[in-house]
Amino acid sequence: MKKIILMLMLSAAVFSCKNSEEKNTENEEITVENVEKMQAYKGDFISSDGAMVLMGSNFIYGVKRDMLSEGLSKQVAAIKVNDYDMIGVIVKGIVSKNTDKESEWEEIITIKEIMRVADKPSEVDIKLNETEKKN
Repeated sequence: MKKIILMLMLSAAVFSCKNSEEKNTENEEITVENVEKMQAYKGDFISSDGAMVLMGSNFIYGVKRDMLSEGLSKQVAAIKVNDYDMIGVIVKGIVSKNTDKESEWEEIITIKEIMRVADKPSEVDIKLNETEKKN
């Protein structure tokens, strides 16, 4: 009886080690692919009405909603003066085609690392003056 229990415990240990090695190999492959695709992006980040956008000088991407992008949104919210302020950021991420039918962005960025967040809102390119409507 002791031999059977010993054999069961030994086989369970061998199978559990094999499964963890397979999982680690899969994670390494995904990580290696992501590292090759990951780039640094410098642009203005805005989070308003549930939408998050990263806009650079020659690109504009929707931002995939996850824990890291939510954290960036909270950092930016602490700096914003009004809802439509854009904050300069530098992030590392992966750009991919958007498969979400509800979102209108052709490409989205999945943020993998927040490198820098500016301490004040970006300068406004175009300033609109509100005038009183005369009848």
